[in-house]
Amino acid sequence: MSARTVSLLLTAVLLLYFFLLGGRAVALFRDGSPTAIAFGIGILLLPLVGAWVTWSTLRFGIRTQELTRRLEAEGGLPDTSDLPRTPSGRVDRAAADAWFDTHRAAAEAAPDDWRSWYRLAVAYDVAGDRTRAREAMRKALDLAD
Repeated sequence: MSARTVSLLLTAVLLLYFFLLGGRAVALFRDGSPTAIAFGIGILLLPLVGAWVTWSTLRFGIRTQELTRRLEAEGGLPDTSDLPRTPSGRVDRAAADAWFDTHRAAAEAAPDDWRSWYRLAVAYDVAGDRTRAREAMRKALDLAD
């Protein structure tokens, strides 16, 4: 199952969950006591926060996919196929670090080029630093706009 299918399936399940939470909130409002109403309000806020997080995550994925298509059309996608791998399939740590250093230097040399930040995001991901990979991809998205 592809990542896109999984994310769409999980989003559908989350929407069902939000709908069921809304039913619980209505039941609490019908109770009428101040405590029940306060809990009902809290239960209604949770789906709103969840919907915002879900939308933000999906939007990030969609925008990243658009950049990937653009870079692929230009023939500039980073290629990790020649990097040595461990038996588990991960890129060898020393090779990932060296590959990362190359892309970090390129991003430092061209700080206003979204392509270099995209490649740096991939390099962070290959090196195992997902948090910084997302930050670098956000920077690439900002620069590409």
